[in-house]
Amino acid sequence: MRHIELLIFDLDGTLIDSKRDIANSLNLTFREVGLPELTHELIYTYVGNGVRQLMIDAVGSNDSKFIDHTLACFEQHYLEHLLDETCLFPGVAEVLAHFEDKKIALATNKPTHYTEKIMTGLNLQVQFDLVISASPTMQLKPHPAMLLETLQTLDVVPADAIMIGDSLNDIHAAMAAGVSACGVGYGFGEAKTLKSETPDFFIDESKELMTLFK
Repeated sequence: MRHIELLIFDLDGTLIDSKRDIANSLNLTFREVGLPELTHELIYTYVGNGVRQLMIDAVGSNDSKFIDHTLACFEQHYLEHLLDETCLFPGVAEVLAHFEDKKIALATNKPTHYTEKIMTGLNLQVQFDLVISASPTMQLKPHPAMLLETLQTLDVVPADAIMIGDSLNDIHAAMAAGVSACGVGYGFGEAKTLKSETPDFFIDESKELMTLFK
């Protein structure tokens, strides 16, 4: 087993299954602005790069004024519905309890106000030493800024940390920060794609973390 001092988790697709609430809120937005609804499966492929990029990809346009308008509509719907079906993935609560003597951080491309509401609603905030989310001053993953700030704030060297996430953004951010990466096969990303980047570890269930690290 590998000794670590810090576990850094992604949020959507790693700790929480939020895809249905995101997809439903996006389609409510499209209905409001007069666009045809998208299949959930297609919407899921757009998740993970920040909410603005999600909207650009879903709309299929980079028209700034229209994207701003649809984002405002989406925010209203998502804030109302972000806890309708969103829940922890199986085993996550047990994993967080198992590592309670370690430092635990969150690094997510999800905007701060969404992150805080979900963390509070699922009673997650008390289990984390640090939460870093998308803000106007924070560069999103795959840039390593979130991870580097986490290491500095919690006073941990890269060799003693692990980044756990379901997307290429997580794997690439870890590599850029000099942190080991653990790919997640049960989330939103494709397992085959994640494995092609040869992360240091790969899990198909969250509980496997308890057998890999101590």
